[in-house]
Amino acid sequence: MKRTNRVLAFDFGASSGRAILGTFDGERITLEEVHRFSNDPVRINGTLYWDVLRLFHEIKQGMLLAHHQGGFDSIGIDTWGVDFGLIDEHGCLLENPIHYRDQRTNGLLQRCSDWISNDQFYAITGNQFMEINTAYQLRSLVEQRPHLLERAHKLLLMPDLFNYLLTGEMQTEYTIASTTQLMDAHERIWSQPVIEALEIPDRLFTDIVQPNTIIGTLSDSIASELGIPPVPVISVASHDTQSAVMAVPTKDKDFVFISCGTWSLIGTELEQPLMN
Repeated sequence: MKRTNRVLAFDFGASSGRAILGTFDGERITLEEVHRFSNDPVRINGTLYWDVLRLFHEIKQGMLLAHHQGGFDSIGIDTWGVDFGLIDEHGCLLENPIHYRDQRTNGLLQRCSDWISNDQFYAITGNQFMEINTAYQLRSLVEQRPHLLERAHKLLLMPDLFNYLLTGEMQTEYTIASTTQLMDAHERIWSQPVIEALEIPDRLFTDIVQPNTIIGTLSDSIASELGIPPVPVISVASHDTQSAVMAVPTKDKDFVFISCGTWSLIGTELEQPLMN
């Protein structure tokens, strides 16, 4: 008898989020949207924040709805890249994560070479130079809010933050780490030369894990609250563009994808990064 696998995927886009229940019966994959909700940043005193507590509530609602429609075997979450939350030594979120469209990084791109040359920066990370990147967001904290970094124990990018809130486990998934401009693209680890050049505390960074890593199981408190089993939470390809590319229905290595979202990307998959 074939075993049916049911997985619950949460996707956070620029204006909305959704919970998709995927079912695989051994031959076919079927997808069903069980919950959709808005994803609206909130501006307070001139700063643009993720409404992370409400969004976590929506994750719970998605789990409840999926449970009532037959249940699920695991959970995976993707979001856009670069944004993060800071966790203190007691495991508490220090403040709502700040949205990449906030203005706190304005002007930092022009000063980048004050810390590290553009050539070296690109040769290590391979990232496009954009002020929204995590590297510039953290540098803004070094210059403008060092007291917050002093209180911070760990940094969790948004999919990893949601995983932590579900499980209590802290890890960083590889594809979302690749958006930060802080990862060595060749070694696939955090770049100490970049982190030191930007004067970012290296204690903030957790281990980088590959997609398809089991982060942990749903915490007992959440499972009890919702009346659902403590299912595994899996670190999928948690950068939303990477999840989309992995879903391209091709068996060929030689193909091109076009991904259209907040912006459009054209690319292909290679065994090693092409950085020239």
